Amino acid sequence: MTGFGPTFAGYFLQGSLKFGGYEFFKQQSINLVGYETAKENRTAVYLASSAAGEFFADIALCPLEATRIRMVSDPKFATGLVSGFSKIVSTEGVGALYSGFGPILFKQVPYTMTKFVVYEKVAEYAYANIFDRATTSASMNTAINLGSGLIAGFAAAIVSQPADTMLSKINKTKGAPGEGTVSRLIKIAGELGLKGSFSGIGARLFMVGTLTAGQFAIYGDLKKALGAVGGVEIAK
Repeated sequence: MTGFGPTFAGYFLQGSLKFGGYEFFKQQSINLVGYETAKENRTAVYLASSAAGEFFADIALCPLEATRIRMVSDPKFATGLVSGFSKIVSTEGVGALYSGFGPILFKQVPYTMTKFVVYEKVAEYAYANIFDRATTSASMNTAINLGSGLIAGFAAAIVSQPADTMLSKINKTKGAPGEGTVSRLIKIAGELGLKGSFSGIGARLFMVGTLTAGQFAIYGDLKKALGAVGGVEIAK
């Protein structure tokens, strides 16, 4: 269970900001260009809204992710989230907490953009061609969210796998003196190669697919329960 604290705190906070940010920026897009224009260009709205939401979520996630990876790679590094966080700051400076910010963006932004767009498109297809949104039961709506989320999770895992592998590598070790993040990423990418970049993809497909399915099932039910539908729904 090493690293559980940073993992839970980081991804709970990031998930809240990501889903909330997605809805916020989607509404801002509708306000900016108008409902009909947003509906006609909904894929662009999904992409921009998810990217913006993820960017701000990653600002909160990055320090916790750096702490988690350090604790997992070296179980003796710290006993918990607070001690690990403090040790990194005291020994390496605040900048070390954000050494992986570029790779996190490189991983998470395409991941989230893919996740939301695929989810929206699969759900839209299901309601347009298989189910009647007006008469579909609550349990079936949840099942549609689960299925759409599962497919979205698979797609997002594949898109983000190379960056996820590099992020893990860059946070496990310190860079050489004077070595920048970009040069480190290029070096790591060269060492991994295409095959190495997709190492462990099977396990990640299972993990991300099931996690994303659950997230979207909860997301859909929460939106309905809170009445967060109508004005921010632009799917046909």
